[in-house]
Amino acid sequence: MNLSLLLRIPIKWRARAMRAGFALHPAFRRSGGRIQLISPDLSRVRIKLPFKRSTRNLVGSLYGGSLFAITDGVHVAMLLARLSSNFIVWDKAAAIRYRRPAYTSLFAEFCINQKEIDDICKEIEENGETSRKYTVELKDQNGDIYTVVERMIYIADKAYYKQSKVSKGG
Repeated sequence: MNLSLLLRIPIKWRARAMRAGFALHPAFRRSGGRIQLISPDLSRVRIKLPFKRSTRNLVGSLYGGSLFAITDGVHVAMLLARLSSNFIVWDKAAAIRYRRPAYTSLFAEFCINQKEIDDICKEIEENGETSRKYTVELKDQNGDIYTVVERMIYIADKAYYKQSKVSKGG
């Protein structure tokens, strides 16, 4: 689903639309991840990576690429859906740390509360842009951590971004 279309949808329908967008997106589907929950206010997303034949690697554990892929774009989508269309939001950098191989289904929780949104808006009002680091732990049913993914998200006012791009010659 095009995220600019998501902003035109009434807020009470955005969670369902976002869920459908992830479910239908080919790259996300192929990762093996499945959305379990998107809160109505879009502040929380829970994804399950099931342990099955299509998500296992050669040694029988969950494929590292799937562990990384299920975290891709989630924070970006959450921010774009909650901010106005006057913002640019991109994944800037990412890192993954594998703690141990997973031979069970794993879950990832993504949370962005209203205070975080307010802080982002304030910082962009003052500086035109900001970067935020979000950490996601992939855990099993018992809460044991198997993998930690860190993502750096770049957020900027569209007008500021266009102006800085022109001044840099890009």
